[in-house]
Amino acid sequence: MTRIDDTFARLKAEGKKAFVAYIMGGDPDEATSLAVMQGLPAAGVDVIELGMPFTDPMADGPTIQAAGQRALEGGMKMDRVLAMVRAFRAADDRTPIVLMGYYNPIYSRGVDRFLVEATDAGIDGLIVVDLPPEEDAELCIPAQKAGLNFIRLATPTTDDKRLPKVLQNTSGFVYYVSITGITGAAAAQATDVGPEVVRIKRSTGLPVIVGFGINTPEAAKTIAGVADGCVVGSAIVKDIGAGVPVAQVLARVKALADGAHSA
Repeated sequence: MTRIDDTFARLKAEGKKAFVAYIMGGDPDEATSLAVMQGLPAAGVDVIELGMPFTDPMADGPTIQAAGQRALEGGMKMDRVLAMVRAFRAADDRTPIVLMGYYNPIYSRGVDRFLVEATDAGIDGLIVVDLPPEEDAELCIPAQKAGLNFIRLATPTTDDKRLPKVLQNTSGFVYYVSITGITGAAAAQATDVGPEVVRIKRSTGLPVIVGFGINTPEAAKTIAGVADGCVVGSAIVKDIGAGVPVAQVLARVKALADGAHSA
């Protein structure tokens, strides 16, 4: 059982939906990013998704691409992302952290070394969006052997033929991408999402969490109402990038979390 598994079991027992927040590690600088991260649990965040900046993202919209660029320009590298996690863990050993990014930096570092360092730092799960199930031997299976959840994305184009392959080695939760497009590109619609969540849950007992296109407390409530919870990223990252003070960023996060938890 990972922290992710424990968290979803607790939320289910409480009859609550999950709120997951995404931030980019090191944006706009390491100190500010860590301050936001440290404040997320008190703002109601159940699972933290921590972005690992990469030069060539493929699923990120302009807001998160810009965040990654700011972080890279500030010297943010994998070592410093993991240092953020260790600093967070010094005061919080409960909140799950999912590292989200791309395979190139992990491959360059070496999978075995990366998994040792990630688990030692306190990472609980991975979302690596450019590694399809056909490449599970590369990272997914070694990560699970190391005790990490490997979280897969399902999308509106993941049909019934493809879905079992996507779910085959998924653990922790399933991340359902609500739109066909990049982050922040369009608004998620519960009428579209609800039937897809039902379809996915016919094939798995894992929680299904919906992300992309959720940027208001009302949307968080509506989407969480047809799933096991929701993810918000671009709306939070946009505030951080605009220089909104940390306390105000966290107040926005709390309003979003309250929306999801009220579903």
